Amino acid sequence: MRVLVIGGTNFMGPLVVQTLHAQGHDVTVFHRGKTTTDLPQGVREIFGDRHPLANVASGIQKAEPDIVLDMIPALEQDAWDIMHTFRGIARRVVAISSQDVYRAFGRVNLKESGPIDLSLITEDSPLRENLYPYRSDPRRAEDDPLKWQDDYDKILVERIVMSDPDLPGTILRLPMVYGPGDYQHRMFAYLKRMDDQRPAILLDESEAKWKWTHGYVENVAAAIALAVTDERAAGRIYNVGEPFTFSMATWVDKIGAVAGWQGRIVRVPQGHLPEPLRWGINAEQHIVVDSSRIRRELGYCERVDIDEAIRRTVDWERAHHPAKVDEKDFDYAVEDEFL
Repeated sequence: MRVLVIGGTNFMGPLVVQTLHAQGHDVTVFHRGKTTTDLPQGVREIFGDRHPLANVASGIQKAEPDIVLDMIPALEQDAWDIMHTFRGIARRVVAISSQDVYRAFGRVNLKESGPIDLSLITEDSPLRENLYPYRSDPRRAEDDPLKWQDDYDKILVERIVMSDPDLPGTILRLPMVYGPGDYQHRMFAYLKRMDDQRPAILLDESEAKWKWTHGYVENVAAAIALAVTDERAAGRIYNVGEPFTFSMATWVDKIGAVAGWQGRIVRVPQGHLPEPLRWGINAEQHIVVDSSRIRRELGYCERVDIDEAIRRTVDWERAHHPAKVDEKDFDYAVEDEFL
């Protein structure tokens, strides 16, 4: 099978490419060349920018892919460009989406109002009613590197990918992904405190109870590769995530157990945490996602168990601190005074 991967050089991408290549597929990666990564020998690369894709369309069409895997469709235009470019060439497009499409996510980040809904989130659960979840008010300046976030919305990407009668689509809605290579360093804030021998980690009571489905990067990459290679995925939308969802306090406990931390979690009455430690979310609304459809229909299961996944992530975070660490995020004097 010929697979064209759009993106594929950051975090999950190389693992997906490695998996597809190891399975014997003919893989081409289209990317900007700005991220250095070791791709398997035999994987072809095409360099270029997708904005606008029309400038490179003829070059990537020559790959004649059976499947196009778009790892990074963020804008409505991204999806339209891919579908227009490969209609009549590819037989399917697989697009990576996010669980931020759900109404529950809109309520967590205070973009939508409404009663708390603690139902298990399936692929048929209500989506956000308000578009552009990260749009700023006022809109960002044209030279702002985050300007693209004003027009980001995976709901619009999904609509286009799943509405073309001549080019079937598959959507994967990903969870909070952690693991080696995580450029957001989601585990770092806790691990640094543990390695600094902090006696306590402070959590708002509601945030300590908050749940958000996670996924380890190698397992998520395996799910993506499975959806690319299994034709039963055509026309389907899949949630990806672990079959269990811990509270954030349990998540921190598990990190601490691997890290050898001897401290404790202090749950602070809601609204009383020092300002720098507040998350600014509606933690009463959980994001607990049901991933049984991809398990049932495609036979997906995790390759790496939770304990090993956390161990590998801790090891990587310790060896790869963020390039910039804001000291205000680790003002231990404020924490000590509060304690």
